[in-house]
Amino acid sequence: MDDVKLLFCCMGNICRSPMAEGLFRHLAENAGFGDVVFVDSAGTHANFPDAPPDPRAQKAMAELGIDISGQRARAVRRADFERFDLVLAMDGHNFDTLRYICPKQHVHKIVRMLDYAPRLGTRSLPDPFHADDAAFIEVREMLEAATAGLLEALRPNLAAG
Repeated sequence: MDDVKLLFCCMGNICRSPMAEGLFRHLAENAGFGDVVFVDSAGTHANFPDAPPDPRAQKAMAELGIDISGQRARAVRRADFERFDLVLAMDGHNFDTLRYICPKQHVHKIVRMLDYAPRLGTRSLPDPFHADDAAFIEVREMLEAATAGLLEALRPNLAAG
């Protein structure tokens, strides 16, 4: 089987998408799929080029033993839509922006992250940037459910390799 390449996207690539990237990488490695899954994250807006994840995001992830401090923010590039198998949007605004900038032949690759956690009852992950530490914990918990659901959805293809 070919590698599976996933791109997690939020607005600035300093809160939600780096958390999703770190969580999914951690899950894939623990499930024995670290060598066949490639993950990255990017933002629909280039507000924080090369910035590390928000300290509150780093703290929320460190509580799970996941270090995301080495990640750096970047903007989504047109080439990403060809390179990645799935482009996972954190909310409706990101989803719409990604669909707008995506070449038509790759638009089918754009999905909503929370579609992998239907029990949460929402398709949009709240942006914690202007909130407190508790909002980052809430987002992390929602992402834990979604990344677990995503891994389960991909598991048959990953196990076939």
